[in-house]
Amino acid sequence: MVTGDQATASAVQAPAAEARAAKARAVAETVTDPELPMLTLRELGVLRDVRVAPDGAVEVTITPTYTGCPAVQAMRDDLRARLAEAGFTRVEVRTVLHPPWTTDMISESGRRKLAAAGIAPPGPAPRRTSGPIPLTLGPPRTVVRCPRCGSRDTDELSRFGSTACKSLRRCRACREPFEHFKEL
Repeated sequence: MVTGDQATASAVQAPAAEARAAKARAVAETVTDPELPMLTLRELGVLRDVRVAPDGAVEVTITPTYTGCPAVQAMRDDLRARLAEAGFTRVEVRTVLHPPWTTDMISESGRRKLAAAGIAPPGPAPRRTSGPIPLTLGPPRTVVRCPRCGSRDTDELSRFGSTACKSLRRCRACREPFEHFKEL
């Protein structure tokens, strides 16, 4: 049987727990991607969930942009450090691969920040059926606009840029090279 004092204590603890969870989420949402520091993990779509257990432990769930992404450990470390600075002493960062991350998960603000940093944001991700992913050997089918002048007259110089997620391109109109975040 719950006494009046226990019910009052529970009613007071609930808003405090919600505030603590909101604070943990707000802190986690400020952590930036180590390879794209102009984007937060939230804007990139990598940050999936933040929960605070009744005992105060924080569980953060992330999905890397691709399996084997070398930045995952840095993401985990940065999340733990930022949450520890905010007073959360027990933090677990879980990595989940399902559903898989796609470039469609990048927020509109993230896309604007990529363009402002001179990186052409991705177009719509290719639609995939269930089962094995088909191997595509031909050139990319998307038109990529130059993030500097907006021209559609660009060509690919290299399938891989500074990271596996980006390609190196050149604008024929303004003649500037730029990176393109590939549609994944």
